[in-house]
Amino acid sequence: MSEVYPCPSCRHRGQIQEITLTEAFGCDRCQQIYVIRDGGFGLEQLSGAHPYRRLWRWTGHQWKQYSQLPISSWLGLLIVIAMVLAIAGVWLLLSVPFRVLAVLAAGIASGVIITSRR
Repeated sequence: MSEVYPCPSCRHRGQIQEITLTEAFGCDRCQQIYVIRDGGFGLEQLSGAHPYRRLWRWTGHQWKQYSQLPISSWLGLLIVIAMVLAIAGVWLLLSVPFRVLAVLAAGIASGVIITSRR
């Protein structure tokens, strides 16, 4: 970082400075620690008790906060979607009359229902 940047956490009260012998940066006022992300245009806060990563992007004049969901949140979301689809599938199967399912099963078993054209 060749310029002096304000700290995104304490909102322009402190300045971000290099921490000697590391690739990290710290605020001279609030003592937050950051690393550079996104090719030099973003900061990630390393310290703090936040469950999500706090990320900022430099707009040229100020820091703009953005967020990314952690992988565990994506996994939870995929599990919820899978459960909803499974429940919808079971509901759909139960809502179709049993006779229709029996005819389809018998047709598939006897080879009457052919899935490819000749």
